[in-house]
Amino acid sequence: MEKALLVSIQIKTDKHHWRIEDTSSELEELAISAGVEVVENIICICEKATANFLIGKGKVEEIGIVASEEAVDTIIFSHDLSGTQQRNLEDALGRKTIDRTQLILDIFSRRAKSPEGKMQVELALLQYLLPRLVGKGVMLSRLGGGVGTRGPGETKLEVDRRQVRKRIDKLKEDLKTFRLHRLTTHKKRKSNNLPLVALVGYTSAGKSTLLNRLTDAVQATSGKLFTTLDPLSKSLQLSNGQNIILSDTVGFLHDLPHHLIEAFKATLEEVSDADLLIHVLDVSDQRIHQHNQAVQSVLEELGLKDKPVLVALNKIDLVPDRSWLQVYKNEFTDAVILSAKTGENLEALIKRIQVYFSGLMLDLKIIIPHSRMELVDFFYRQAKVDKIDYLQKGVSISLRISRELFNKINKDKDIEVIS
Repeated sequence: MEKALLVSIQIKTDKHHWRIEDTSSELEELAISAGVEVVENIICICEKATANFLIGKGKVEEIGIVASEEAVDTIIFSHDLSGTQQRNLEDALGRKTIDRTQLILDIFSRRAKSPEGKMQVELALLQYLLPRLVGKGVMLSRLGGGVGTRGPGETKLEVDRRQVRKRIDKLKEDLKTFRLHRLTTHKKRKSNNLPLVALVGYTSAGKSTLLNRLTDAVQATSGKLFTTLDPLSKSLQLSNGQNIILSDTVGFLHDLPHHLIEAFKATLEEVSDADLLIHVLDVSDQRIHQHNQAVQSVLEELGLKDKPVLVALNKIDLVPDRSWLQVYKNEFTDAVILSAKTGENLEALIKRIQVYFSGLMLDLKIIIPHSRMELVDFFYRQAKVDKIDYLQKGVSISLRISRELFNKINKDKDIEVIS
């Protein structure tokens, strides 16, 4: 197993939303999720960033001594490094040096399973590397990538950049194809008037576990960060007979690099297209307020801060002192406290979803003419049928159905509404 030394940095001139201890703790969680052995986590508080190493030369020497003593393979910085800073640190420390963004990208590359997910990871990675190319192919060789031969009058650096830009353009075009397919799927869902509910939240908040508990999904779950990268949607019938689509999405993270959000905007369209968001928060994590703020920031960057949101305070099974739950419930207005793992209070969440969509439902008694008998099967699939009687002039049905769906199928006004 690769041994890593972590360097958690706080620059006093930067704006800080997190305590350095929380930044350090999350960096360690990310490293473990990437499959490395963390031998030590050094905290470094600097007055200001330096152009050559980001941190002071004395601190670099201290890190070098620890790295040698612990025989580490990789040094991971919590702060983004410029290409120059990264090269200088590698020369000074004699070890592979990466930053938090590269670490996240490495985790993403391990988690992506679908062709689209893999393309999005590669796109984000190349966009990150493009301004950091050094002309020697070092950065690209780590990824197994190659570069072409130098043309007349061109430097190797120019060739590297040209090929990377060409690959970026190709990935963007290929991802457009996936987006068109997704738009077709969305159009079909809308034609069936199925509401979309998207699960959003900080990574490892328990979204996938909640999806599995509510539906027959078998989405992979674990305590590691970013277990789920590729989205998954499953149907769910509420107790009032209404069918909805429940979608799991990639977890958010604080200070998520902008180009990562850009690369994954296609996947996050599930969130954009949702009729309701369920914001899953890990109530057992003392960083709950920071996690909440991080999710709000990403939603705002996506232009979705005004979407209707239902807060689910998850993992109450891990809270030893439950008196705190009422405090959090008061802080997060109208929140539902639950445990996706044990199923405790899950019915309360389902009821809240049902209440939200209930205004969109109709309780009707109708008569279908014999010429439209195909609607009997349709109503059994798309509505909740309470009673059905076969009459001489047609079929009498008592049912609960989406207002929008009923108006759509009755556009010719040939269905008689009794009550």
